Amino acid sequence: MNKIIILGGGESGVGSAILAQAKGFDVFLSDNGALQDKYKVELEQYGIPYEEKGHTEDLILAATEIIKSPGIPNYVPLVRKAREKGIPILSEMEFAKRYTSAKMICITGSNGKTTTTSLIYHILKSAGLNVGLGGNIGRSFARQVAEENFDYYVLELSSFQLENMYSFKADIAILLNITPDHLDRYDHDMQKYVDAKMRITRNQTEEDAFIFWEEDPIVNKEIKKLVSKGTQYPFAEHKTGNAIAYLKDNNLIINTPKSVFSMEQDLLALEGTHNLYNSLASGITAKLLDITDENLRLSLSDFQGVDHRLEKVAKVRGVQFINDSKATNVNSCWYALQSMKTKVVLILGGTDKGNDYSEIEQLVKDKARALVFLGVDNRKLHTFFDGKVSEIVDTSSMKEAVEKSYALAKEGDTVLLSPCCASFDLFRNYEDRGEQFKDYVRKL
Repeated sequence: MNKIIILGGGESGVGSAILAQAKGFDVFLSDNGALQDKYKVELEQYGIPYEEKGHTEDLILAATEIIKSPGIPNYVPLVRKAREKGIPILSEMEFAKRYTSAKMICITGSNGKTTTTSLIYHILKSAGLNVGLGGNIGRSFARQVAEENFDYYVLELSSFQLENMYSFKADIAILLNITPDHLDRYDHDMQKYVDAKMRITRNQTEEDAFIFWEEDPIVNKEIKKLVSKGTQYPFAEHKTGNAIAYLKDNNLIINTPKSVFSMEQDLLALEGTHNLYNSLASGITAKLLDITDENLRLSLSDFQGVDHRLEKVAKVRGVQFINDSKATNVNSCWYALQSMKTKVVLILGGTDKGNDYSEIEQLVKDKARALVFLGVDNRKLHTFFDGKVSEIVDTSSMKEAVEKSYALAKEGDTVLLSPCCASFDLFRNYEDRGEQFKDYVRKL
């Protein structure tokens, strides 16, 4: 019997294990860290053997195939050894796709992935399609393939997930943008990160759609090298080049082969330039899937947005608090600052992923009343920002960061948590960071 080893016991790994077992494989799951109790209970319920807090190398290297969780880099020694032995190493996406003929709508980009994925899912579900949501968001794709029977999947794909996808094909591939992120994972080589993102176009034919932001300089350069045969549907802020979706006279215009859709920009639920791009990409997708104009208009106007992304928390004595904890890179913070119409007290910091803060330098100088650094090691932030903003304070807990930000803010200001960094120095993840922020704001 073929032996499938799952490396990593989070949502992705456990979902893959459930699917592999359902398909009759001999399955074993191994995690270098401790498993969450809920996942241990599940694995035991399914009778799937596992180990935690370390890998039994001989067992893993006896695998027919290895399904690797996206958080594990390809360069770790165990993965290298498996490669050298010729054991195929797959992502959850690659494995699960073997067992479904559903249409794949796949979204990647350095910023806006979660919002666009959630918006497309909202549009399709509201229109009555039988659709699942997965990838880097929600329940594991593999788990859904094992337990559900959807006709469409809307999948958010990170560069980490795209790395180990080979025969997988997106029926509709969406590339929102490419800006520096996760460079610590890619040997600080931007091209390696770009190459991972561009894998979203793999195996596409003329029948498939490739939707992308035409004005992104990196995407533009990569398009010229593209060997993918996917039919291209570019979008842009204004009608330029080949853009088929854009803004004109404050109207959203989407020209697809079958129809022309238009909608007043003021009616969009999502505000800000970056969200215009997310709405354009989602609108093209909807029209390619024959969603009616009426349904599309309704969904674009009643979408609720995503937690931890420019989320208004509360107004306390005239100071607006906004949770943008999901801004784990500099470009995300740029979009957040760009959308601010007031003076800002900006909370920055965490685990630096090779950030270049020059991208937000001018916006910080223009809009920031003060900077509050929240991290175990803020030296890199000080080196860049010292002398550029009149008030800079260090904090080492969310409680302290919220209280000091509030003290620094004046009536009419915004306190913005948009950290530019990963959260793992002080928090479990960006959700934990955002929830703590909201909690302490409500206690002010």
